[in-house]
Amino acid sequence: MAVLLTKTEIENETIALSDWQIEAFQSFKKMIADEENTYPCVPGRQGFQSDQLRFSFISDPRLDIAGTELAEILKQYGEISRETGKYASLVLIFETPEDIKRTFDINEYEDLFWTLLSQVSLMDEKRWPDGISQDPSHHSWEFCFHGEPYFAFCATPAHTQRKSRFFTHFLMAFQPRWVFEHMNDQTLLGQNMKKIIRDRLEKYDESPPHPALKWYGQEDNHEWMQYFLRDDETGPSKCPFHNMMRAGKK
Repeated sequence: MAVLLTKTEIENETIALSDWQIEAFQSFKKMIADEENTYPCVPGRQGFQSDQLRFSFISDPRLDIAGTELAEILKQYGEISRETGKYASLVLIFETPEDIKRTFDINEYEDLFWTLLSQVSLMDEKRWPDGISQDPSHHSWEFCFHGEPYFAFCATPAHTQRKSRFFTHFLMAFQPRWVFEHMNDQTLLGQNMKKIIRDRLEKYDESPPHPALKWYGQEDNHEWMQYFLRDDETGPSKCPFHNMMRAGKK
C-alpha cells in the first residue's frame, strides 16, 4: 500500500523501504539538491530542502494497481497539501524494473503517462472545478483530481538530451495550482522565476527549451503540452488525455 512520506521520514527510516525505493530516493536527492545548485526547477529544489515536498512509491506503472495507488495518494495529498508550505509538490516514484528501462522508449513512456492520468480521472469522486475548462484545447484546462487543479510533470529513464526530464525511474509529480497564485506571468516574482528557470534549462539540457514551455497566466499557454516533454521539439497534435467520466460530473 502506497503512503505519503516526507523527506525527513525517509531519511530517518521512519518506515521500512525496499532497496529500490531507497536507491530511487537517493537518486532524486542527488539530482534536485546537487551541490552546484544547477537543477532548473528552483521551487522544486527549495521545496525539497525545506521538507515541503511529499513522496510516495508506486507499483510498476504497467499494472492496474498502479493507477489505484496513484488515485489514493493524490486524494490524500489534496487534503493536506496546503499544510505543507508554499513550495508544495507531490513526487511519485514508480517501481521501474530493468526490462522497462532496457526496452521502453520515450513514446512508450509518454503513452504510459497519459494512460495513468486517464485511469486516475475515472476514479475521481468529485466534480471538475468551476472555472477550469474540460476542453484541453482551451488555455484554462489543466488536470484536476478530487477538486484540486494540478500541474503534472513526468520524467523517465529514456530521456537523454532533455536532462531536466530524466530520472532513473518512471516519475510523476503534481504541483497544486494554488502554488502559482503569487508566482505567475503577471507577478514580479513569477517573471523573475521564469527567467531564472529558463536560463538554467538552457545550461542543464542538451536540447533547446521546448517550444511548448510557457508560464502560468499566459493566454497562449496550454498546460497539457508541458506535462510530458520529448527529447526533441515535437509533441502530440492533440491532448492524449481521455476524460471519459467528465460528462457525468458537470
